[in-house]
Amino acid sequence: MDTRTSVEAAVDAGATVDAAAVRPRRARIAAVDGGTWREVAHLLANLPMALAGFVYVVVTVILGIGLSVTVIGLPWLAVGLAGSRGLGRFERRRARALLGVRVDEPSPLPASRGGLFGWAWSRLKDPVAWRTVLYDFIRLPWGVLTFALTLVSLVVLWPLLPLVTRGLSNADRAMVRGLLSPSDELERRIAELESDRGVVVDTAAADLRRIERDLHDGAQARLVALAMGLGLAKEKLLEDPEAAAAMVEEAHGEVKLALQELRDLARGIHPAVLTDRGLDAALSSVAARCTAPVTVSVDLDERPAEAIEGIAYFTVSELLQNVSKHAAARSATVEVWRTADRLLLQVRDDGRGGARLDAGTGLKGLADRLHAVDGLFVVASPEGEGTTVTAELPWRARTAAPAKK
Repeated sequence: MDTRTSVEAAVDAGATVDAAAVRPRRARIAAVDGGTWREVAHLLANLPMALAGFVYVVVTVILGIGLSVTVIGLPWLAVGLAGSRGLGRFERRRARALLGVRVDEPSPLPASRGGLFGWAWSRLKDPVAWRTVLYDFIRLPWGVLTFALTLVSLVVLWPLLPLVTRGLSNADRAMVRGLLSPSDELERRIAELESDRGVVVDTAAADLRRIERDLHDGAQARLVALAMGLGLAKEKLLEDPEAAAAMVEEAHGEVKLALQELRDLARGIHPAVLTDRGLDAALSSVAARCTAPVTVSVDLDERPAEAIEGIAYFTVSELLQNVSKHAAARSATVEVWRTADRLLLQVRDDGRGGARLDAGTGLKGLADRLHAVDGLFVVASPEGEGTTVTAELPWRARTAAPAKK
């Protein structure tokens, strides 16, 4: 029978109930909730885990440092540091399961180059492994302390068990976050670079496939037809000069179309006007092909680096293509300017609006490309009120071209 039932039965019988006699029972019940028991389990497990971690550090790391003057010292130390990452992973999972601490896993070490020496060197300079070693080394006295205090609280200080376990567990949480968490900024940056590298590789592969497809289906097909037509014209040159002349005329038209397709393809790879005259002239050329009148304003004192200039050009080019295909706009504006160490682009139109990154208009691909170079991409497009796209790129100065000998 629980406390509440006992009290209600006594009241029904007309007995006088001492409220103070009930309080210790309530405190005892509060001490054994699920969270407290998980903390108790974690604190009691600290001693065996601390012993195992301390022995591992002494046998592998400290012994490896002591033997570093010999041939086997540094390889032994590298192996020990590699294994310490596994200990850290286990401790993070234990803290997550018993203490509710959410700590991100550090990024895996990149593939080492240089064979065994490169592998060993990357482990020797791994900050995650060294922090895990420090965590395991200082845990032995802490494990003894937490085991003793928790055991005493379980046996003697039962009413104080929630307070004791909560205080010790908070210290454990701080240790896990401080020593077993990834280096926030560095790890975040590594993760971003790994993701951006994948985007760049995928984008480059997609561009190569597009160029191959355009060459195969466009200019190559026309040149094959041109060669066949000229062959037939050669055969008919003596038999039927007029038919041969007509075939040559047709072949001349095919040559013009093939040249135009090759020029368009070259412009899609990197336009000559961008290399020769910069963003202002190149964007004006793109704006002239837009279905809506476009006002271009480029306010730059100097030209940015070739890579940044190319990304800016293709970003504006694709945005203006979206204006032509989807916006139904009457006019558009393009502005380019520099603020401190950033290059800013803004393309506005007065079309139908409603553009979204997931709407299939290529905006998601543009955003990914800009993010891959530490850029930003913001779309504001309320329905019926036009679209404003603002892009931001890091500014890098153009390096002087080497003098030709």
